[in-house]
Amino acid sequence: MPLQSIYSHLDPWPLAAGTRQTLFILDARNVLEEEILRGWLAYHDTGNAPSLQVTLDLRDERTGFHSGHLALALDLPPKSLVVPLRVNWQAQEESTSGFGLFLQLFLGDPRRPNARRARRILDRHPERIRLVVGQPDSVANLQQRFASHRASAGTESTSAFAGFVARQAAVVLDIAERKLKGSRYKIPRHVAATLMSSGDFNRAVEALSEQTGTPKQALMEEAATYMDEMVSQPTSLWLDVYARFNSFCLKLGYSDIVFDRQAMEELRQVVRSYPSMLLWTHKTYLDGMVVPKVLFDNDFPMPHMFGGANLNFPGFGHLVHHSGGIFIKRSFQDNELYKVTLRHYIGYLMEKRFPLNWAFEGTRSRLGKLMPPRFGLLKYVLEACHQTQAENIHIVPISISYDIIRDVEEYAKEQTGEGKGAESLKWFIGYVRSLNRPMGKVYMNIGRPVVLQRAPEPGDRLALSKIAFDVAVQANKVTPITFPSLVTMSLLGAAPRALTEAEVIEDLTLLLQWAEERKLRISKDFDRCFADQMEGLLGIMIDENMVTRYDEGPEVIYGIGLEQHPVASYYRNTVIHFFVNKALIELALLKSIETAGRDPLEVFWEEVDHLRDLFKFEFFYAPTEQFHQEIRDEMARYDADWQTILSQGATGFGELLRKMPPLVAHVTLLTYTEAYMVAAQVLARREPWEGMEQAECVAQALAYGRQAYLQRRISSESSIGKLLFTNAYMMLHSRGLTEGGTDSLREERAAMARELRELLRRIDVIRALGVANRGARGD
Repeated sequence: MPLQSIYSHLDPWPLAAGTRQTLFILDARNVLEEEILRGWLAYHDTGNAPSLQVTLDLRDERTGFHSGHLALALDLPPKSLVVPLRVNWQAQEESTSGFGLFLQLFLGDPRRPNARRARRILDRHPERIRLVVGQPDSVANLQQRFASHRASAGTESTSAFAGFVARQAAVVLDIAERKLKGSRYKIPRHVAATLMSSGDFNRAVEALSEQTGTPKQALMEEAATYMDEMVSQPTSLWLDVYARFNSFCLKLGYSDIVFDRQAMEELRQVVRSYPSMLLWTHKTYLDGMVVPKVLFDNDFPMPHMFGGANLNFPGFGHLVHHSGGIFIKRSFQDNELYKVTLRHYIGYLMEKRFPLNWAFEGTRSRLGKLMPPRFGLLKYVLEACHQTQAENIHIVPISISYDIIRDVEEYAKEQTGEGKGAESLKWFIGYVRSLNRPMGKVYMNIGRPVVLQRAPEPGDRLALSKIAFDVAVQANKVTPITFPSLVTMSLLGAAPRALTEAEVIEDLTLLLQWAEERKLRISKDFDRCFADQMEGLLGIMIDENMVTRYDEGPEVIYGIGLEQHPVASYYRNTVIHFFVNKALIELALLKSIETAGRDPLEVFWEEVDHLRDLFKFEFFYAPTEQFHQEIRDEMARYDADWQTILSQGATGFGELLRKMPPLVAHVTLLTYTEAYMVAAQVLARREPWEGMEQAECVAQALAYGRQAYLQRRISSESSIGKLLFTNAYMMLHSRGLTEGGTDSLREERAAMARELRELLRRIDVIRALGVANRGARGD
C-alpha cells in the first residue's frame, strides 16, 4: 500500500505549526520504519520552521546508542525543540494469547517486526500501524536537567548529553505508546546506562574507591557486571509470556483467584501516586505468580519482584529476568560495592514509580502462620528511599492464601529433619506437573498501607523493626478465614477423636459466628450453606488423605488422617493468630481460680502477660497497652461485669466459660507448648555448667520428640519440627537457660520444664471442658 494513503488515514499531526527550529529523533529499527517516519514528516511539512532529523534505535538496550550524529545535531539554539517519533505496530489479538503467543518465541514479537515482516504488515494490515509522538522539550530544558543528573563535567559532556537526550526520548515515547498498549507495559528503559552516568552513583563509587584504595574505573567495571546480573530487562513479549505462564500454572490446580476489585482500584491509585512496595505473605512458590498475574490482568504497571539467585536457573531464570524479576545474591553483607549498586538501582525504580514486590518473610512459611519478617530487602529499599529523599512511601501488605497447598507435604518432611532439594529446571518441571490436581481457590487480600512520610535514617534498626511489625500485623488482619482452616481447627481440637458430621457443622457454625462478631476477614466465597453439602473442598481434603471419612456406621464421621496432623496443623495455623488472645484468656482464667490466696483478677492479668511473653517468638502482638485493651474488649463481649464475676472464683469461672464457646486454647497453643516442653526437657538433662547451642538443641529435640510421641507424652507429630524447636530454643535462651552456669541453673531449667508441663495440664483441662460443652449442647 502506498505510504501516502496511510498518512492520510492516521491521526492528525499533533504538533502545532510554529517557527522554532526542530530536531526530530526518529526511533527506527530498520529502513522501512525510517522511511515511514521521514514520509510522515514530509507529509506534514509546512516549511515554516527549519528542521533536522536523526535516526536512532532507542528500543534496543543491548547495543546502546550510536549517538555521534545526535551529538552534532544538538548544537542548536536553546529554544529549539526536540521531538521524538516512533512507529507502533499493533499486535493482532490472537497473537498475544494461547498458541499465537508461544509462536512469537520463534517468529518474534509482532509489535517489533523485522523489515520483511513489517513490509508484509504494511501491505496486508495497514490498520495495525500507529505513529507515536513523544512529549517535545526544548534544548535549554534538556541541558538544565542533564546538568543536575550528570556525574561530572568533562570533555565527554557533549557525548554524554546526547546519550541523556536519547534516553529521555525513549522514556517519553514509551509514555506516549502506553496509551495504545496499556499501563501493564510500563517498563524501565536503559537503566544501567542511566545509573552508570548518574552523579549520585559515581560519587558513591568514588567514596568507596577512597575507602578501599581500589581505582574507581575498576569499581565501575565491577559494578557493571553486577548490573548485568540484577537489572531486569523486561519486554512486552516476555511480559505476555510470563502472564500466560502464570495463568497456566495457577489454573492447573486452582479454579479462581479471589480478590476485592475495590481494593484493587485503591491500590492502582497508590502505585500511580507514590513510591510503593507490595509485600506479600509467602506460603508457596506460586505466591510469586499470583501478584504479577492479578496486576497484569488489571492493567497495572509491571511490578519488579525480588528473588534469590538460586531461582536463576536456565529457562525459568531467563523468563523471570525479562518480565520484572530481580535476582540478587543470597548473601552480600561484606560486598560494599554490591550493596551500593543494589541501593541505587532500587532508588531509581522507586523514584520512577515502579512498584517493588517481594515476600517479606524471606522464605516460605513452613508452619502456616506468618514468619518473622526478614529485614534485609526492606532495609535496602528504605535506605534507597532515604537517599533519594522519597516522600509518602506506601508499603502495602498483601495476604496470599490458598484452600490447599501443594508444598505442605514437603514442609512436613522438612520439619522432621529431612533436607530440602535443590532447585533446578528438572525440579521445576516436576513441581509444575505436581500442581495438576484440584486444590480449590487462591485468595489475594490487600491490607491497609503502612505509610512513611520519609524513610528512617539508615541504621535505625528500631524503626525498621517497627515498620516490619506493622506490615505483619496488617497482613494478618486481611488473611481470610477459609473453609479448610476452620475444618482442620475443628478436627484437630477433637483429635484423636473423630467427629460426626453434625458435630463438625456445629463447630464450623460456632467458629464462623465468633469470627463474624469480631468482623474478621472471611473469604468472600465462604459457603455459608456447608451444612447442606459437606463435599466440595472437604472432598478434596479427603482425596488428599488429610481428612478421613467413615460412613459404614450409623453416622458419618470425620477425623484427621493417619500421620496427617502436621499437614492439617498447617492449614489451622494460617488463621491461628485470630484466636491467640482468646486462648490466653482461657488459660489465664483457669490459672486465676486455681491459685489460692490471691486476687483472681491480679492473677489473671499476670498470667496473660506471662503467656504473651512465653509465646512472643510465635505470634505478633499489639503494643502492651493496646494488647490489654484487646483483652478487656474480648472479655466484655462475654459479660460487661466480667471482673466482678471473676472475683467470685470457681463459680464465676464456670459462669464466664459457659458464655465463651468455642474454647480454643487446646487447638491454638497445644502444638507450641508441647514443642517447648520437649526442648526444655532436653536442656534440663544437661549438667548446669554445660551450655547448649541452637543446632544441638534442635537436633536432640527432634530425636527426643519422636520418642515422646511414641510414649504419648506429647499428643501429636505436629509438635515435632525444626522451626518449633528453634523458637523453643530462642525462648529458653531469652530466659538465660542455654548458657552454662552455677548449680542453681539445674533447678531453673527443671522449673521451666515443670512450668510447661503444668501449662499442658491446663490446656488438657480446657480441652476436657470443650468436650463437655459439646456434649451438653448435644443434650
